[in-house]
Amino acid sequence: MSVLFFFSQFLGNTEVEAPKGTEVVKDAVRKLKFQRHIKKSEGQKTPKVELQISIYGVKILDPKTKDVQHNCQLHRISFCADDKTDKRIFTFICKDSESNKHLCYVFDSEKCAEEITLTIGQAFDLAYKKFLESGGKDVETRKQIGTLQKRIQELETENSELKKQLQELEEQLMIAHVPPAGSISMKPQSTDVFDMVPFSPVTPLVPTPASNGCPPPPPTTLPPDIRKDLFGAEPFDPFTCGAADFPPDIQSKLDEMQRQRWFVLFALCLSVFFMHV
Repeated sequence: MSVLFFFSQFLGNTEVEAPKGTEVVKDAVRKLKFQRHIKKSEGQKTPKVELQISIYGVKILDPKTKDVQHNCQLHRISFCADDKTDKRIFTFICKDSESNKHLCYVFDSEKCAEEITLTIGQAFDLAYKKFLESGGKDVETRKQIGTLQKRIQELETENSELKKQLQELEEQLMIAHVPPAGSISMKPQSTDVFDMVPFSPVTPLVPTPASNGCPPPPPTTLPPDIRKDLFGAEPFDPFTCGAADFPPDIQSKLDEMQRQRWFVLFALCLSVFFMHV
């Protein structure tokens, strides 16, 4: 006997209070049958599984993906039986390696229920004979192998999760480094302390050629009698500018300065008058 394969419907497993006993199994079968009836009323089908039976235990796999759903080591199986009232049902009780709870696994096989039960019994007989031949060393080896297999499955699961997280981080970094469509990064133009773009009045303006290819119009020449300041610019008086030349807030300040100017002139006139009296 190496490995024997069977296909069956898997009703599930449920915790039981004792490691063996016909009544214990009957209660578990009754409970899982009731749950299957509820799932059928909701439109859910009973899943099919593949059973691999050997002297090392019973593996429950997905028949399509071959993923191991449960790995019940033989030395942890304490009871196995088929249902005498329902020939389709067979069960076994296995002690869980993590929680140390006894779980009853229930299956529904139309033709192979009794054969599967006998096969598990034969696996026990062969395993016991091998145990006697090896002097008990084989059991310890199987325990170590089972522990290593379980650890490998845990590491594979962790590796899969880490790969998924790494992929998500790479996608986030790609999104963070790609600028939005249509966006153009422009260097802001430097300004002076008054938030104005600096200029040089002595630098001549370079005429820009027209887009239609025609030469630009000649620059406007000013009469030579207009006075220039030391920077080469025309002098101006902010108090004589029209109201429409400045924004309202600036114009109001200029008006205030104009009033102060007349007040100062008036005060000077009074002081000169009293000096000559």
